Amino acid sequence: MATVTMTVNGKQVSADVDPRTLLVQFLRETLRLTGTHVGCDTSQCGACVVHLDGRAVKSCTTLALSCDGATVTTIEGLANGTTLHPMQEAFRDNHGLQCGFCTPGMIMSAVDIVNRKGHDLDEHTIREELEGNICRCTGYHNIVKAVGAGAKAMAK
Repeated sequence: MATVTMTVNGKQVSADVDPRTLLVQFLRETLRLTGTHVGCDTSQCGACVVHLDGRAVKSCTTLALSCDGATVTTIEGLANGTTLHPMQEAFRDNHGLQCGFCTPGMIMSAVDIVNRKGHDLDEHTIREELEGNICRCTGYHNIVKAVGAGAKAMAK
């Protein structure tokens, strides 16, 4: 066992973990933050996306020990108390979800896209940037619309 310490959603946490523990396992099983989903275990679906030191990563292929000293934000840490993050509001308002399984990863990826690409995103850019996130329920139209609306709302 090895000890890992990181800041998750603004709170410092520390735990003994097996060196093979993935970040997604640490978040879900140790910290009980179940908003981060496991969809494929192969880094293909994007349901496990979190922010690691401000950048989107797929937590199903990130070792928890590699995050020692890092700052992690999950979907649970995106809102400000009971006030949703603008991207979360945009997904709700634009019907950017159906079953909701992919939604946390989509939202975390979308926030990262805005942070990297800016607030004025065209449809092509959004679709290209979301390529690593799979939704099995929708045709992506409302997801793309939600990301565009969320990007504009984040500018305010």
